[in-house]
Amino acid sequence: MNWGQSRGKLKETWGRLTASFAHRKTPGGVPSRDRLSGREEDAIRVREIMTGDPICCTRETSLPEVARMMVEHDCGVIPVVESRDNRKPVGVITDRDITCRVVALRRNPLDMTAGDCMSPTALTVRPEASLEDCERLMEKKQIRRIVVVDERGDCCGLVAQADIARKASEHDVAEVVREVSRPTAEASQR
Repeated sequence: MNWGQSRGKLKETWGRLTASFAHRKTPGGVPSRDRLSGREEDAIRVREIMTGDPICCTRETSLPEVARMMVEHDCGVIPVVESRDNRKPVGVITDRDITCRVVALRRNPLDMTAGDCMSPTALTVRPEASLEDCERLMEKKQIRRIVVVDERGDCCGLVAQADIARKASEHDVAEVVREVSRPTAEASQR
């Protein structure tokens, strides 16, 4: 399934859920979540749903090259790492970053690099993290994708909403989409 198909499934699932979804709360007022059995050993792990070994770029990678990488690898985000030899994430660059921080401001993308418009903080999770913890972090920080790092801190994967849509329950998918999509006062420009 490619990104377009995953995105279509996500929209379809979201549409069905929002039509009949009544958000339940626990007695403490915290949203409840449907889980398989509630046991830790049954939890879905990030490593089970992540896209492994994603294409990465450095701060010095030109924007035209970043755009070519996105087209070639059918993705809308590329982790930015320290160097070709050191895959420690220093940020991420998205198609939206390029649009809002370069094109919309009439800056010349041909003269710019990933470092000029990337989001400078890459939030990360480990492959051993539970999908629930990953979802909560995405919801809290209102991000659609999160970088996965190994024990050395090197980029080893990526989790996107589409990955969650393929593996998580419909309730979880709806919750992540709803929380990530909440309006904020933060602008896309920096």
